[in-house]
Amino acid sequence: MTTAIIDYGSGNLRSAEKAFQRMAAETGGGAVIVTSDPDVVARADRVVLPGVGAFADCRRGLMAVGGMAEAIEARVADGYPFLGICVGMQLMATRGLEHGETPGFGWIPGEVERLAPNDPELKVPHMGWNELVITAEHPVLAGIEAGAHAYFVHSYHLRVRVPEHRLAHVHYGQMVTAVVGRANMVGTQFHPEKSQATGLRLIANFLNWRP
Repeated sequence: MTTAIIDYGSGNLRSAEKAFQRMAAETGGGAVIVTSDPDVVARADRVVLPGVGAFADCRRGLMAVGGMAEAIEARVADGYPFLGICVGMQLMATRGLEHGETPGFGWIPGEVERLAPNDPELKVPHMGWNELVITAEHPVLAGIEAGAHAYFVHSYHLRVRVPEHRLAHVHYGQMVTAVVGRANMVGTQFHPEKSQATGLRLIANFLNWRP
């Protein structure tokens, strides 16, 4: 079993690689490879799409890697597990509204909009720890208790059109989508590789998920 973490120039992937390799070693989750090669992704048993920065920049960076978007879409269409992290999750949406309108993959219907907390004391970007409110059961969330903390760094969030696609949220002067899921796809707005026990549990669950 191979998990491909996609490198398309969006952020430092070292912490994600280390966290996934650690949990793969502990749970028998197979090999973890950071790759910018779409042929590797096309053969992977699991695909992880991270992302740091602006939605449009990440989309352009991904599209600049010839054949990568097509390889990801083919693996998802064939039913292989997919995990989007931060902007990688946002790219699952219909479109992003950061610096204009940019299309996403369209897997989770909804728009990526700027945070607008109703408390002026709450700053944007939303940066730091927040408590998860888990609203749906899912194998990737197994063993993560209500109120578990996760680490966020973002200014935009995914407003889902189908409530059932939102598996967890946090409160930050508004409801903020924290986890989405549909079929063989999941996504987290927070960074599991930086979320200590909560994040490591989610990674372990993903590595052993059989959708």
